[in-house]
Amino acid sequence: MTERDDWGERLQTDRPHSARVWDYLLGGKNHYPVDSRAGDLILENFPEFAAIARVQRRFLVRAVRFLARDAGIRQFLDIGTGLPTADNTHEVAQGIAPDSRIVYVDNDPIVLAHADALLYSTPEGKCAYLDADVRDPQKILARAADTLDFDRPVGLMLLNIMGQVSDEEQPERIVAELIDALPRGSYVALSDGTATSEQLRVAVEAYNAQSVHTYHLRSPERIGSFLQGLRLVEPGLVRSADWRPEPDSAGIPREQGHAVGAVGLKE
Repeated sequence: MTERDDWGERLQTDRPHSARVWDYLLGGKNHYPVDSRAGDLILENFPEFAAIARVQRRFLVRAVRFLARDAGIRQFLDIGTGLPTADNTHEVAQGIAPDSRIVYVDNDPIVLAHADALLYSTPEGKCAYLDADVRDPQKILARAADTLDFDRPVGLMLLNIMGQVSDEEQPERIVAELIDALPRGSYVALSDGTATSEQLRVAVEAYNAQSVHTYHLRSPERIGSFLQGLRLVEPGLVRSADWRPEPDSAGIPREQGHAVGAVGLKE
């Protein structure tokens, strides 16, 4: 059975899926009524959540731009890709360096169904998609090696994905295994939602009660600990909106510190 053969069975349109709910919050069209209802429930409890989703997406763009333009990274491993939208990792990276190679990883069947939209690479570069779970880092690394050269620096993107891993599933161990496989000169970009608001906690609990996936808010300090051993580039671990904001972003509304982000260098 190929990856796509069982995607219909895995779709579960009777329960919300994280990628589809995120798509709804970003204003996309690749979701079902059950996902929009879950999104509306989140917004009812925490109206700022849609703004957080947009801020997190802009953090991805700025992080990839920094890695490709300033750090010279030409290989990217993007785990927890989500549904294709504007400014995907390969579009930003290859817009700066057309020879960039990108591997996307997700295990949501709706993302698999739309994966072809992630594979429009430049002729000089390459894009690949893996149907795999972040909880199985060795599988990801083995299959990503078909596209990426792990003797050369890699930009590992872990954006809004480790919050989907419970404490019992040992997120620190997963991130450590991924980082251990990267050569020196690689970078890790990480961001996640924080346990800094009672309203947000209530909204996430309501979502978790009905969703296929659950999300786990953590303190900024705990999120930052996932990058232990890396040298954080300036400005370190900060609100996602405050990580190297673009000069033209002054008028863009910002979330109130309920998501943090950082980029770390493996020396």
